[in-house]
Amino acid sequence: MPTLVVCDETTGGARGEKISLEFPTERITVRELIRERVYQEVQDYMLKRATNGGVFKGLVRPDESEQTAQGYRVKGGREIDWKVQFARACAAYEANRVLVLVGDRQTGGLDEEVVLGRGVEATFLKLVPLVGG
Repeated sequence: MPTLVVCDETTGGARGEKISLEFPTERITVRELIRERVYQEVQDYMLKRATNGGVFKGLVRPDESEQTAQGYRVKGGREIDWKVQFARACAAYEANRVLVLVGDRQTGGLDEEVVLGRGVEATFLKLVPLVGG
């Protein structure tokens, strides 16, 4: 199975942990990439929420959560619906609040196809609004 290494980055240069995602084929769409990434991060949170203080490290902020330096603290460590997070992540991508770079190229749409090859990485660049701008 083809594997893709994914990491987050902010415009300030901060980089998150790298994670590996597996896909059934070497050709996927940006939508499939986002879906797999969001599904995996929600599953990781659900498995560890009792021991990680209810902190969700994800692409987009879940309901009833507050942003912290470690991620998003979810009220009461409640469950997160990956489908809701996936819809939010797609909306953030379409609104250019999140850019997806595969290799050295920026993707242009959710249905754009990308080819997973040896050494290819994906970066999710989270854009933060400027204060006063």
